[in-house]
Amino acid sequence: MVAAGLILAALAGALHVYIFVLESLRWTAPRTRATFGTSVEEALATKELAFNQGFYNLFLAIVTAVGVVGVLVDATAVGSALVFAGTGSMVLAALVLLLSSPDKARAALVQGTVPLLAVLLLAIGLTL
Repeated sequence: MVAAGLILAALAGALHVYIFVLESLRWTAPRTRATFGTSVEEALATKELAFNQGFYNLFLAIVTAVGVVGVLVDATAVGSALVFAGTGSMVLAALVLLLSSPDKARAALVQGTVPLLAVLLLAIGLTL
């Protein structure tokens, strides 16, 4: 179970690196605007906000990745704490998105499902 949780945590981190790329590096690109449903004007007006938000996603991915490595090198307490902090924050961010913008439920589910499964599997695995 721990291995499965770590694999899912790594996948969640990879997804959040991708979100970072979209928000911080490609926010005004046509494909990114189509993904987020924004016009050219909206993308230009929110470019600074998206840039900042993208870095939040990157930092969550980094915390999670460092945690995964920690568990793999037998620093289980520190590593699992970091994995729980990173993936738990991803889950909570998805919940905030869902509650604040119900029309973005699909995005919230994409953003939050894998980290939620990682949290659950890692917690179960560590308690067995």
